Amino acid sequence: MSMDHRFEVFFDGECPLCKREIDALRLLDFRRRVLFTDIAAADFDAAAVGKSYRELMDVIHGRMPDGQFVTGVETFRQLYAALGFGPLVALSRLPGVRHLLDLGYHWFAKNRLRLTGRCLKDEQGNCTVAAPGPAPLNSSLN
Repeated sequence: MSMDHRFEVFFDGECPLCKREIDALRLLDFRRRVLFTDIAAADFDAAAVGKSYRELMDVIHGRMPDGQFVTGVETFRQLYAALGFGPLVALSRLPGVRHLLDLGYHWFAKNRLRLTGRCLKDEQGNCTVAAPGPAPLNSSLN
């Protein structure tokens, strides 16, 4: 990640809901503070960032300029803060609101492949999705 960026977000560019939100956020990134990294891109190498493709698919990840990773709703907080939405981020940290957002995101992350029509069931009934490369990826997402 370039030092010009305040935050890097790793997103699934093949997820229609995820892509729609990221496209909207890119339009709001006037100062180019966010590095948007598509983990579904053919040239993306999860190992190069120290994560597995499955880890990155199971829950959204972000990376701070110091290299520290954040996941889940905290990724969205850091992303929105980098775009200048500090008051919205502060509201998302309030007791109750924080809990509801965490629960809602956890449910979405667990079900997003099914919700977006991308869930291919394997023999054990787990969702699979094609990883960049030749073999399908088994996911804990059902």
